Amino acid sequence: MDILFLLIPISFVFIGLAIALFFWASKNGQFDDLEGPAHSILFDDDKAMQSSTSIGDTSKEEQEQGSEALSHSDHQKTERGDLP
Repeated sequence: MDILFLLIPISFVFIGLAIALFFWASKNGQFDDLEGPAHSILFDDDKAMQSSTSIGDTSKEEQEQGSEALSHSDHQKTERGDLP
């Protein structure tokens, strides 16, 4: 029973801190736009996706590097017997 004399004031302190944190968060704008971040994930970032070259415009060096990597992986597969 004596423990209640300690637990009840501690619970009031925690309740007071929770209320103070809630008012601080609402004062600083944490609850202003609740739906915006949830909807923003559905939209593409066009600026991040743009690059100096488009997908179809690959240089000859990039094409050669891709074919070398492909031939190297095919070589490894034939050594293991994965390819006919």
